[in-house]
Amino acid sequence: MMSKKILIIIPAFNEEQALPLFIQELKKTSVQADFLVINDGSTDQTATAAERAGAAVITLPLNLGIGGAMQTGFRAAKELNYDIAVQMDGDGQHPAAGLSDIISPVIDGKFDMVIGSRFLQAGKGFKSTFTRRMGIQFFSTLLSTLTKMPITDPTSGFRAVNRKLIDSFSDYYPVDFPEPEAIMIAKRLGAKIGEVHVTMRERLGGISSIRDWKTLYYMIKVTLAILIDLLKKKE
Repeated sequence: MMSKKILIIIPAFNEEQALPLFIQELKKTSVQADFLVINDGSTDQTATAAERAGAAVITLPLNLGIGGAMQTGFRAAKELNYDIAVQMDGDGQHPAAGLSDIISPVIDGKFDMVIGSRFLQAGKGFKSTFTRRMGIQFFSTLLSTLTKMPITDPTSGFRAVNRKLIDSFSDYYPVDFPEPEAIMIAKRLGAKIGEVHVTMRERLGGISSIRDWKTLYYMIKVTLAILIDLLKKKE
């Protein structure tokens, strides 16, 4: 892994509680990577907490959501010539122990995008709330049908992409609730997409910005975006 330049992009909104422990955990892995926290218009001390923990920080002037934060990270990865970009949520739900499993298939050239799935294997890991699991299952069925490949965890915020997708996502990335639509975009671009098993845990601190009452809005909006993407020409 030393031969590849890797950037871990951590979108964070009001995650001052979780970030220090999470970044320290990342530093203890065998993966040699840089850490970039995208402070997405937080109203707490997210930026200060991330900097004290040793991460580079880009602070957005207002809250753009995960999509805007991630596109900012992809632009930084492109400008700084990174080979691989990894998305990990700032709440610490993705244990750093799974980082190597996510990155290795991209380094080996097996996949252009690797998604960490909590549903590939049965286990004790955190599976999210019942309402959100219903949304995940809906998008799993939709995307598996449209892409003709099994996608078990389309909303996972733990994923890695290669330079090809870094370049594409730096130019355009879905704005709101982006993960399922990003899979469809990658498929249209001819990317090889795969999943690996990861274990998730409950967040280390803070409060989720995606509450259950948003699930219906989320499903309608993202479904329309995915269907519209079907009309676009393959590249």
